[in-house]
Amino acid sequence: MYLYLILFLISNIMHTLVGLHAFLGEAGALAFLWVFVEVLNASGPSVKRAFRVASVGVVLLILAWIVGGWHYLTDYATAVKPVIKAGPTPWAHIVITETKEHIFLFIPFLAFFVWGLLHRYRDELMTNADARKAVLAISLLVVLLAFAMAGMGVIISSGFRAALESKLL
Repeated sequence: MYLYLILFLISNIMHTLVGLHAFLGEAGALAFLWVFVEVLNASGPSVKRAFRVASVGVVLLILAWIVGGWHYLTDYATAVKPVIKAGPTPWAHIVITETKEHIFLFIPFLAFFVWGLLHRYRDELMTNADARKAVLAISLLVVLLAFAMAGMGVIISSGFRAALESKLL
């Protein structure tokens, strides 16, 4: 009975942090998808919108970074990681989490780089094809990596769920 109560309490705290982390990260990804679309057919107003949206996207991704880091340090490392590693799918941590940790570290830097490019080349983005291609490529990279993070998060959560189910069954 106490095991169920402990698992329930841990689960609710972690769900809040994980949900907030996922929301912030995916909202940041969508912001950079918006940047990509605005820069695809760059005009004066679209470059201004792209810069504003990139500013919001950078903030969202940094907040996702902070919340995810907090979750990792306070909950994941002590409560989730050992459970996953002892469960039927330890590779969910060994491969997926380790990969996610490293990709996770540089997404905000890529986002900030896009923001910097938009700031630096705002007046010439419509005529400078190389600058526009750089913004497009890095924005798309941010989007793809952020969505890959969400997929990896699902795999990690499934590994935790499978480990808990194997203990209860």
